[in-house]
Amino acid sequence: MLGEQLARYGFGDGHPFGPDRHGVFVREFEQRGLPEHVALLEPRDASEAELLLFHTPEYVQFVMERSQAGSGWLDAGDTPAFRGVFEAAACVVGSSLTAADWIMHGLRRRAFVPIAGLHHAARDRAAGFCVFNDCGVVVEHLRRAYGLSRIAYVDVDAHHGDGVYYAFDDDPELIFADLHESGHTLYPGTGSDAEIGRGAAAGTKLNVPLEAGAGDAEFDLVWPAMLAHVERYAPAFVILQCGADSVGGDPITHLKLTSACHARAARELCLLADRLGHGRVLALGGGGYDRGNIARTWCGVVQALLAA
Repeated sequence: MLGEQLARYGFGDGHPFGPDRHGVFVREFEQRGLPEHVALLEPRDASEAELLLFHTPEYVQFVMERSQAGSGWLDAGDTPAFRGVFEAAACVVGSSLTAADWIMHGLRRRAFVPIAGLHHAARDRAAGFCVFNDCGVVVEHLRRAYGLSRIAYVDVDAHHGDGVYYAFDDDPELIFADLHESGHTLYPGTGSDAEIGRGAAAGTKLNVPLEAGAGDAEFDLVWPAMLAHVERYAPAFVILQCGADSVGGDPITHLKLTSACHARAARELCLLADRLGHGRVLALGGGGYDRGNIARTWCGVVQALLAA
């Protein structure tokens, strides 16, 4: 999934989540000859009705108003408004939905959307550079449009996917496995291993915080348990948020994974999905603020999706 429209989602004036993130990925993607091996889908804006599958009407209206004004903040100070931010964020959601639809229609078994995986946005607010939570919208869409119940969300971004976790923490049909830097040293400060879901969902959520400085050795220790957790519940669809900010050298995080971890996660989730008989894996780019890491990690994920 490519297209210059996705590059609209980004913030200027030196913001870590700049619009150039899309371009660095595309250049590496082309240099590796990957366009010859994939179907390139055109991005589209999600409709208001689609956004309301996950977000509250009041919040969607708030983003519309700030987008028209072109100034101010959408949260407490991480996510600035700009003219057209509503459309840019809706394009991320629409692109993730289109990729999910392609998978469900059997046109492809796997898909990747680079500027996506905005996992901090809550149902009623923006957070952490994330305006609309495309992950959550995709979950709700898969349930309503295709009757899927059990869906897995796997996250290897350095930051805890709090917007997804707390939106579904009491939902036993959303299987959640999230590896991230400990909340003691990184935003948003959540995702302890004691957070396993509430009520009927207790045990369906797995949070795996890693200490600052953890690398591939630590990943290799915990990843098999994450994979087993997902497989235990036999989900009908797998979403992978593969943020590159968990790779060493990122300017705002402290993990030291290599891109090989992300490729392994993508490859082994594809194999798991195949064992479950459907093969459905949607990978979303997520965070990442070192431009070289973004290019290498995301292209490695695409290659893993193609090879598995």
